[in-house]
Amino acid sequence: MGEKVAAGAFDLADRQRYRRKVQQCLAALRRLLEEERFDRPRNLMGMEIELNLAGPDGLPRMLNAQVLERIASGDFQTELGMFNLEVNIAPHRLHRRVFDHLAEELRTGLGYAHRKANEVAAGIVMIGILPTLGEDDLVIANLSAVERYRLLNDQMVAARGEHFTLDIDGVERLVCTSTSIAPEAACTSVQLHLQVTPDRFADVWNAAQAVAAVQIALGANAPFLFGHELWRESRPPLFLQSTDTRPPELQAQGVRPRTWFGERWISSAYDLFEENLRYFPPLLPICDDEDALRVLDDGGVPGLAELALHNGTVYRWNRPVYGVVDGVPHLRVENRVLPAGPTVVDVIANAAFYYGVVRALAEDARPVWTRLPFASAARNFDAACRYGIEAELEWPRAGRFGGTHRVPAVDLVRDELLPLAAAGLDAWGVEPRDRDLYLGVIEGRCRRRANGASWQAATFHRAVRGGLSRADALAATTRRYSELMHLGEPVHTWPVGLLPAPAAAP
Repeated sequence: MGEKVAAGAFDLADRQRYRRKVQQCLAALRRLLEEERFDRPRNLMGMEIELNLAGPDGLPRMLNAQVLERIASGDFQTELGMFNLEVNIAPHRLHRRVFDHLAEELRTGLGYAHRKANEVAAGIVMIGILPTLGEDDLVIANLSAVERYRLLNDQMVAARGEHFTLDIDGVERLVCTSTSIAPEAACTSVQLHLQVTPDRFADVWNAAQAVAAVQIALGANAPFLFGHELWRESRPPLFLQSTDTRPPELQAQGVRPRTWFGERWISSAYDLFEENLRYFPPLLPICDDEDALRVLDDGGVPGLAELALHNGTVYRWNRPVYGVVDGVPHLRVENRVLPAGPTVVDVIANAAFYYGVVRALAEDARPVWTRLPFASAARNFDAACRYGIEAELEWPRAGRFGGTHRVPAVDLVRDELLPLAAAGLDAWGVEPRDRDLYLGVIEGRCRRRANGASWQAATFHRAVRGGLSRADALAATTRRYSELMHLGEPVHTWPVGLLPAPAAAP
């Protein structure tokens, strides 16, 4: 099988065997759930952040292999594009001073990586989409030199059978095509993991889906692509379209895209894994030697490799994850909603808000998902992506009369969700100082109606009004963003605009 992976040579027998194996994995997962074999509650959270490499001119640098060689740390890995890196933060117990500890780890790690990148005239930029990326940057030649990326690209291209079309109509409209999945590499995000027990999984996932739009409204940080100003958070439509294996005919028939918000609230983690198998054909039919049911019969814990592989090619914004650590299985909710950046403080504030509000909503006696139609949550997600901090969202009314109403996202957060997030962090055992510091950043964004996307757009337009060309304004905005990112103050405090040019010497 290793030779077939390297060559990308899958035949009909491989696909038939894979389908049998992945169904076997699903049956094993059901047994694990029924037999209550999963890890006890440990309040564990984890974080991954995707990063960009850019030069002093603000333009992307295709140098991740050279930078990783200099960093020489297992915490940093390749990502899809040669201008991407990913940093993985080890799991932490969600209590006490966890957020301050995470912030310090990130500052130390990113600072070190930035210095190493400087050795090859590059630097680390945490941002949803690097504004200076051009169509010529996002081509197959600039995919990282990792076999799984090339193989995934080949299988997606073969499944689609034609070029990928990007058509995003926002402040401006972008229409273009790509012969590969390389445009996906423009999307750099933060993934937040939360380990949960099976009996709590559905409540946590439903709560995360309900607040996904709020996360986007608060954290939007990707308004530009290929020189066009699009949605305030352009990653979701870009990710959907750049991984869309459906030709137009299948789209017209209502076949679901692999980048998917979902279509219903759930009652079990099993629902999501089963949907992934029922709706999405396999892209990488790579089989492991494990017989999952036999392992269970023998009293062991299966790795469910085929199920995990297939699950990783369905891009839900809140993804179910099965893992095994020290011989014990566990389940995680992987929240993939947020863009990277702008600063370490902003990233940690986003995380604190998420973990707090999800805990509170998941334990609410009147769960939000029993009062908000799922279709409304999906529409909220699109509205938040389009309008960012200015979005209006549909939300259940307070009180006993029920129904929903439309409310500005900033008012919803300040009046209802921030108190819930504070209560949720208290329930986790987070220290009040950490709670107040990072939720205070969220409150500041709401008060000033400012986030990464609004700062980028305002600074870009001021630069254009000052006489710069569009390309020069985007590059200057990126350079100024990078400077402020490394200074580390939260984005709602950033002054809009570029630094004035230094005065000429007399």
